[in-house]
Amino acid sequence: MAEKLKITLTKSTIGAIPKHRRTVEALGLRKLNSTVELPDNASVRGMVTQVRHLVKMEEI
Repeated sequence: MAEKLKITLTKSTIGAIPKHRRTVEALGLRKLNSTVELPDNASVRGMVTQVRHLVKMEEI
């Protein structure tokens, strides 16, 4: 496993269901194309998996 994950919001949350909107916000992503670096652990990977159609993830 990588040490950190670089997560970028690539699609808008306007049409997303409310649970996915809250998940994206909990990841720390506010605006389109915003990027955050988070630790690589099971909880973060689970959140990314839930909104995989809205975000892009890279291992760094």
